[in-house]
Amino acid sequence: MKVPLLDLKAQYTAIRDEILKVTEEVYESQQFILGSRVEDLEKQIAAYCATSYSLGVSSGTDALLIALMAAGIGYGDAVITSPYTFFASAGSIARTGARPVFVDIDPDTYNLSPGEVERTLASLPAEDRGRIKAIMPVHLYGQCADMEPIISIAEDRNLLIIEDAAQAIGAEYKGRRAGSFGEFGCFSFFPSKNLGAFGDGGIVTTGSEALYEKLKVLRAHGSKPKYYHKLIGGNFRLDALQAAIVSVKLTYLDQWSTSRKKNAQTYRRLFAAAGLDRIKIPVERESRHIYNQFVIHVPENRDGLRRHLQENQIGTEVYYPVPLHLQECFADLGYRKGDFPLSEAAAEHTLALPIYPELTDDQLSYVVDKIREFYSGGK
Repeated sequence: MKVPLLDLKAQYTAIRDEILKVTEEVYESQQFILGSRVEDLEKQIAAYCATSYSLGVSSGTDALLIALMAAGIGYGDAVITSPYTFFASAGSIARTGARPVFVDIDPDTYNLSPGEVERTLASLPAEDRGRIKAIMPVHLYGQCADMEPIISIAEDRNLLIIEDAAQAIGAEYKGRRAGSFGEFGCFSFFPSKNLGAFGDGGIVTTGSEALYEKLKVLRAHGSKPKYYHKLIGGNFRLDALQAAIVSVKLTYLDQWSTSRKKNAQTYRRLFAAAGLDRIKIPVERESRHIYNQFVIHVPENRDGLRRHLQENQIGTEVYYPVPLHLQECFADLGYRKGDFPLSEAAAEHTLALPIYPELTDDQLSYVVDKIREFYSGGK
């Protein structure tokens, strides 16, 4: 049996006619950049995320970058974030000229630890602490970070919050949606996301009209009106074609999220029945986990298990094999191996299994059977 990590063809087959209809309409309009399709999507996403505004941009990475720019973060500043995340989180901070300040994670959710944020801030010299302008929590794998204490820390120290919600559209924390907690929420429409485009795309949410207007100006090279520039922005515009496709998919998103959660529950039952107590499965700590990934923690021989699953045509992925504080490009920040032991342990022991909505019970059973086979064989 073949079980890919993700099967976008299965998703496309179910919505093919709707996708072809809206893309044909875009072709006929010959309006490809921004326009009414993007504006419609922006209103839909703002409503879905329970925020006042949203702004379509060219990618999830650019969503982070434009949010940092709108926040006025640049040379000499610093931003707290996680070392256990996709590169764009810290990479966007560095691209503004600011310094990423890494803080270790919660061992159960893999999200930024509020206690470690507080400890880090308390341990810094006053001058370094004064450079920190924002906290960038990452809602990893589809579950929100522990936002209540993070918001409290930010308010006490007059820090902005920029949510990296690239993997968490529709996730909730105490009844509130990802992207509605901070000054900015940053989302990705990369094709592998729960809500994916047919190419790159992203969106930024905000509750501030002033920040929304600034984002709009920055999105088009900082010009307002056209050809008149008070700010230096970038080309962060979203294609109408991608907006049209994402609008179609948005109507199915809750259905897909429900299926992902059902698959996660099936995994839990199967792991328990197989006696795989050594495997740590995802913790549902917050009110709505949307399972962008189903990531297990393997105590030993993670890479051997991955090879065994690949040999049996089961797709997996390691997110993320090298924590950001150990990446060569951040060597000048002065971090060393051992500085963030929980992030390093996650990098060494976690493995993502297939969780996409179209999986069958037989496929899920096959995945768990092969994991049981690996460990019962003493590998």
